[in-house]
Amino acid sequence: MKDLFANYAHIIIFLHVLGAFVWVGGMIAVRAAVHPALQSIEDPKVRLETTLRVTGRLFALVAPFILLILLTGLVMVIALDGHHGANKTIFIAKEGIWTVMALNYLFMVFKRARAWKLFQAGDPAAAKAQVANIPNLLLPINILLGVVALWLGITLRGV
Repeated sequence: MKDLFANYAHIIIFLHVLGAFVWVGGMIAVRAAVHPALQSIEDPKVRLETTLRVTGRLFALVAPFILLILLTGLVMVIALDGHHGANKTIFIAKEGIWTVMALNYLFMVFKRARAWKLFQAGDPAAAKAQVANIPNLLLPINILLGVVALWLGITLRGV
C-alpha cells in the first residue's frame, strides 16, 4: 500500500477530494438551489414526485463517489500510518465523520425508497411523511459534517 501511495499519491488524493466535492457539493446544490425551487411547484403530488426523483438521482450519483472516498481513504490511512502517526486524532475524527455521514446517507436512501413505494402505491401523504426530515435535518447534518471533514482533510495535508 505504501508503494501504491508513493507512486500515485497525486491521483489518490485527487480522487478522494473529487469524491468529497461531488458528495458534499451535490448535497449543497440540492439543499440550497433545487429544494427551494421545488417548493414553487403548486401541485403537491407533482412536487413530491419531483422531489423523490431528484433525491433518487442524487443518491444514485453520489453512491460510487462514497465508495471512492472509502477506498482512497483506506489507501491513505494504511500508507501513511494514519492511526499511528502524529495526526492520529484528526484521522480518527475524519473517519468517524465520514462513517456518520455514510450511515445518515444510507438512512436517507432507505427513507426515500420507502417513500417512493408508498407514492407509487397511491399514498402520497405517507410518502411525504417518510421524507419530511431529509431536507431540513438529515441533509443539513451531512452538509455540515462534510464541510468539517473537508477542513480536517486539509489540516491533515499540513496546509
